[in-house]
Amino acid sequence: MNAYDKNAAGVVIPDAQLLADEAQWSSFGDTVHYVDPPKIFRHGEGSWMIDTAGTRFLDLQMWYSAVNFGYGNKRLNDTLKNQIDVLPQVASQYLHQTRIELAKTIAVDAQNKFGLKGRVHFNVGGAQAVEDSLKLVRNYTGGKSLMFAFEGGYHGRTLGASSITSSYRYRRRFGHFGERAMFVPFPYPFRRPKGMTPEEYSDACVRQFARLFETEYNGVWDPKVNQAEYAAFYVEPIQGTGGYVLPPMNFFKDLKKVLDQYGILMVVDEIQMGFWRTGKLWSIEHFGVTPDIIVFGKALTNGLNPLSGLWAREELINPTIFPPGSTHSTFNSNPLGTALGLEVIKMGYELDYETSVPKKGAHFLEGLRDLQKRHKEIGDVDGLGLAMRAEICTDDGFTPNKALLDKMVDIGLAGDLEHNGKKIGLVLDVGGWYKNVITFAPSLDITHEEIDLAIALLDQLLTKAKKAM
Repeated sequence: MNAYDKNAAGVVIPDAQLLADEAQWSSFGDTVHYVDPPKIFRHGEGSWMIDTAGTRFLDLQMWYSAVNFGYGNKRLNDTLKNQIDVLPQVASQYLHQTRIELAKTIAVDAQNKFGLKGRVHFNVGGAQAVEDSLKLVRNYTGGKSLMFAFEGGYHGRTLGASSITSSYRYRRRFGHFGERAMFVPFPYPFRRPKGMTPEEYSDACVRQFARLFETEYNGVWDPKVNQAEYAAFYVEPIQGTGGYVLPPMNFFKDLKKVLDQYGILMVVDEIQMGFWRTGKLWSIEHFGVTPDIIVFGKALTNGLNPLSGLWAREELINPTIFPPGSTHSTFNSNPLGTALGLEVIKMGYELDYETSVPKKGAHFLEGLRDLQKRHKEIGDVDGLGLAMRAEICTDDGFTPNKALLDKMVDIGLAGDLEHNGKKIGLVLDVGGWYKNVITFAPSLDITHEEIDLAIALLDQLLTKAKKAM
């Protein structure tokens, strides 16, 4: 046992007992049991997780991009500790200072960037913020409940969020979703049709979408009253769970022209890509379009206390159209979360992540491309800022190879890699349409030395996994 084993009461429970109790008393309905046996960690610091044996694991997914600023970030931890002593909780029908400050900070930032006045509404988790956005859209559009979303898109697993998430497996066992979204092709450059450039593929996807509005018989548009059956288009600027797919840079500008022409709202899901993951506060900033709604969560509090929310332009959310009681959550705008969120945004601008993240991302991407030259099983490498992807394939460099990536994940979590004569582990996240993509979301404070180590460990990991197949 090491110094990190004790819980808050000073009690040490061995891994074997914890796993036995978990197997008997915990639901298996979450994703913990994708790995057998589930992995137990005892401590986190910076880019690292430490297990019971004291083995260090370099984490390249940081809690699905929720811990953008590293485990045990002193500035944020101190903010949480200070807030506990001042105002740890308050009923959500009352106001407190950091709730108002955080809403103003986000709204003023959006107004400066997009030229639109707007307001901010808080909730707890990302899926709950998506639910609130669905209410906002339905309310503004007179009750329209049909949405567009992308193939490969992911917006959460609540019932409403599942209806706009393309994976049928998240809906299959829970009845008929009569209001499920119409899922539209997303330009996936690595798997584009032969003979097309990425930009041509992007153009083709936009044209295919625009065709829906050509005549009333294409299915979504009534030209007699100039009204669409669909209310909004839910987009991830870079697909998250779908495999960190980065579309051509012209895609969203072209798509937004079609949406504006036919009165379709653009709702941008920044739950994974927000808070400087791509080098901007919002990843949509890279694409030169103005959203109607932005949904956010995860890294807003560095994973320390759940808080999510949305920004919407004034016409959609002003108190006349969206009055008190339109939606509610007991723990929304909780003081611990809003204090952390305010500090995260202050810290992000003060430490200039807009400069440091692109530099680190370029360094990481260079290492991945060098790795690709040495392993033909890496079919595609791409990224923006510190949101990167490596698509694992067979030795033809294109056919998805889920089995090889699964083996890599298992070896990485076993902690049997080596560095400077010591055992070391690697934490990876699996994503992608074929579950064959490593989605890299390291700490934004990862050092260049840790990036070099990550590349070396990935090289070692790939070599071991291929031998084990």
